[in-house]
Amino acid sequence: MLLKKLYKTLTTHSLVLFIGLSAGAAVSQEADKDTSFTRQEIVYKQIDNIKLTLTILTPKTIEEGSSNPAILLFFGGGWNSGSITQFEGQAEHFASQGMISVLADYRVKNRHKTTPFDAVRDAKSAMRYLRKNAEKLNIDPNKIAAGGGSAGGHLAAATTIIEGLNEPDEDVSISTKANALVLYNPVIDNGKGGYGFDRIGDRYQEISPLHNISKGAPPTLIMLGTKDRLIPVATGEAYQQKMQAVGSRCDLILYEGAGHGFFNKNRQGGKYWQPTILQAEQFLRSLGYIK
Repeated sequence: MLLKKLYKTLTTHSLVLFIGLSAGAAVSQEADKDTSFTRQEIVYKQIDNIKLTLTILTPKTIEEGSSNPAILLFFGGGWNSGSITQFEGQAEHFASQGMISVLADYRVKNRHKTTPFDAVRDAKSAMRYLRKNAEKLNIDPNKIAAGGGSAGGHLAAATTIIEGLNEPDEDVSISTKANALVLYNPVIDNGKGGYGFDRIGDRYQEISPLHNISKGAPPTLIMLGTKDRLIPVATGEAYQQKMQAVGSRCDLILYEGAGHGFFNKNRQGGKYWQPTILQAEQFLRSLGYIK
């Protein structure tokens, strides 16, 4: 009964948020249509003949030489597949709100015959590239958020929570830790009974965010459906409890009846597409990333 009441409260919260910000959302959509940002593609890493790119959306209002908040987004697909187009809508929205938004490509099993460990190395390389080139890209190195959905949410968290899995030829003095995390039904438990354990096995402690939370973990937003078959609500609650235990903020927003991937436009009739974008916007606004 208590759990049902919690779901109802959180669902109502999301509905109120949607209604309250609907006018702002309409403005943001119009801004997207008139292309209020520039788009550029940069190679951030090359392994053999594989070139991995970042697609950077920079608001036209940003002045050269300024320092601005940014968000780095990773697509989902179980570390097997996926495309940067999954988070293109979110990136465009955040760019319309004044943030530099970055879509990261990374290696996946189906295209590159790689492992989740390789994907984490790529995610860390992407974050390290942004920090190393922050001045050139007009990014504030102390205000870089990371986000993503499912396995992409795992990579966003891993850039920050996981200490190892760095490329040996990179300057590890440049931090890969995000200053905030925006996670859509993220893969955060890779331990026994968690997602991906069948592929990761006994090495799960090297890669599982839930098992590596420590003091100083950045403020985190987790959005999760109550009917997610891959990421149980209990996993989100366990993560939140561990974050709170080390003194870190962790907002867990549950969406009643939503399944895995609910935040995508093509899932459940796009019902949660706008509410989840606005929830992320509210979170980033509370941190001063969006004015």
